[in-house]
Amino acid sequence: MSNSEPESQLSAPDSEPFDPTLPSVPISYPIKSLHELESRSYFESFHYPFNKAAVTSDQNGYYSSSLPNRRRLLVCHDMAGGYIDDKWVQGGTNPDAYAIWHWHLIDVFVYFSHNLVTVPPPCWTNAAHRHGVKVLGTFITEWDDGRVTSEALLSTKESARMYAERLAELAFALGFDGWLINMEVNLDPHRIPNLKEFVNHLTLTMHSSVPGSLVIWYDSITIDGELRWQDQLNEYNKPFFDICDGIFVNYTWKENYPRRSAAVAGDRKFDVYMGIDVFGRNTYGGGQWNANVALDRLRKNDVSAAIFAPGWIYETKQAPNFETAQNRWWGLVEKSWGVLRDSLKAPPFFTNFDQGRSYHFSVDGFKVSDTTWCNLSNQGFQPFLEFADPSPDSIQVFVDFKEASYSGGGNLVFKGSLEGNSFFQKRIFQGEFPLGDFPLHLMYSVKSDGNSLLGLALEFSSTTNERKSVLFSSQEMNHLPSKFSHIRMTRELKGLAPGWVIHKGTFAMNGYTLTSIYGVCYRSNSYLFNKLSLESRSSGHDSTESPSTDYYVVLGHVTIKTSDYTPNFPASNSWLVDGEYIKWTSGPEGSKALSVKISWKLKDGNNPAFPNYKIYVQKLSKEADDKPDAVLGSEQEYLGSAHTSCFYVSDLQLPSGTSSLKFIIQVCGADGTNQGLDDSPYYQLETQEP
Repeated sequence: MSNSEPESQLSAPDSEPFDPTLPSVPISYPIKSLHELESRSYFESFHYPFNKAAVTSDQNGYYSSSLPNRRRLLVCHDMAGGYIDDKWVQGGTNPDAYAIWHWHLIDVFVYFSHNLVTVPPPCWTNAAHRHGVKVLGTFITEWDDGRVTSEALLSTKESARMYAERLAELAFALGFDGWLINMEVNLDPHRIPNLKEFVNHLTLTMHSSVPGSLVIWYDSITIDGELRWQDQLNEYNKPFFDICDGIFVNYTWKENYPRRSAAVAGDRKFDVYMGIDVFGRNTYGGGQWNANVALDRLRKNDVSAAIFAPGWIYETKQAPNFETAQNRWWGLVEKSWGVLRDSLKAPPFFTNFDQGRSYHFSVDGFKVSDTTWCNLSNQGFQPFLEFADPSPDSIQVFVDFKEASYSGGGNLVFKGSLEGNSFFQKRIFQGEFPLGDFPLHLMYSVKSDGNSLLGLALEFSSTTNERKSVLFSSQEMNHLPSKFSHIRMTRELKGLAPGWVIHKGTFAMNGYTLTSIYGVCYRSNSYLFNKLSLESRSSGHDSTESPSTDYYVVLGHVTIKTSDYTPNFPASNSWLVDGEYIKWTSGPEGSKALSVKISWKLKDGNNPAFPNYKIYVQKLSKEADDKPDAVLGSEQEYLGSAHTSCFYVSDLQLPSGTSSLKFIIQVCGADGTNQGLDDSPYYQLETQEP
């Protein structure tokens, strides 16, 4: 921002000119000129339909139409020019890609780059919305080119309104929640009325088209047209604050500036977001590992905070590794600022602990791919974990994406030391999940070593503040201490997936609210059940010879849903599935490669309300005219996940002898249920000569 460098210094130009109208692997990309914005050329792009966010801002009750009336935390993601691993809409290949999984500490997420119009990649919008966090793009003018652009933007009141409407249209079409406006140029004072018209009209248009949307003004240009950062809310920037939803105050503020800003804002003090640069460039407290010093100061003055560039942890390779450093840094934020939002809101609740990157991909306990990947759109609800350094004789609880998973690419590991016939519990989710007059169904998957057992304890509160806790567990845990109000045995399903045990239970707590879910670890001294050994423990430890206190359990997924909730998967013949942009190329020894865009929609014209789809291909060979198609290689080859109703297959390699291809679109429900592959819609394509 005020310390930013010109775009040319941040990223090298592409080796080949990018033509967004031509079919290619779908990417997210910025708009770099007013002409592109005015002409609406983005909507003519091949990439446009892939960039629509799948998780809407009011889905499943996880999103509030307005920000809460309290101090808030805005996070501005500025990392290496933007559009790195996250630009690949259908997912990249880097399992160590940057990610955020601390959404319970965040209210607003801004995707920032030094391009004129920074459109948030849909993976960020999907992950943030899933956790109830608003997402903003960025409109920025800076340097000499930015001043020329600003003069054109603000040449007339009509032009200011037109460009505001183009920005609102983009946000509405792509499913994100508004804009950060950063006019980092000097302007002739006579342009200021049109600048105010631009900000005001953008705010009003966003509010009318996207309920709960936000337009945030960045503290740069003053009402006199000077590029002069105020580092506080005052008379020089308040006229812009008055016509939008908040101000992002530059991060070089002094100790008494938050108090001054709160006084100027009056009853809108929570709309003042005081900047904190994590890189520490002249920021209060020094940023980096002391960013919480600034947060403490802002908390005392009861104003909001704007954390700029938390990717510092990743970019500077903080020790000992990204996951540990990230958890430690956000742990400091939580200690200073507190938990801001809940996960538990309304059924169905489903999480597979996927962080949006992994070394494999699993479906219902079966590994369908061992290819590395990253895609934040796949990120599941993240657990609430405290990241204090554990003592060596306790249980560590952490998200893991290297061990085999039950669903997606993640799981929750409970690992450490536990004496026999003793137990340990750890809260993994919290919230307010009102229970009606209907029973709820709980299901979770477990893979464990030796005699390590895991149950789930659900904590409830009533309108009279009466608290109850119910432990759902296997038979071996039915004699735990009377800490729990009730212990209910789960029905255990074994043999459905290698090494996994599925636990099912039912409960009805009319008039109560589910407030927390705990993992309850227990070690039995007996072996009343078959030991389940993990196939490839990262520690390499042999479970058959584990010391008596060793404890190791993997929690694969958790589902809570009403008894009458069943995904209404339409029959395969209810869908229209089509292929376009078909391109064949030839390879060595008679092989071929195919690129094709596959799209699907319901025949009845209804908009399919499914969170995602898994795409597979069968490669078929016709051995003889009188024989049916035979499958070449594996039964189904997993290609990837789609979060809109289209998927681009790029350069799919086909062995010699392939006569046709069957692309299967597996429909996935909000409760984690997957439609059977034999019942899923598909697209069949006969091979052709290139």
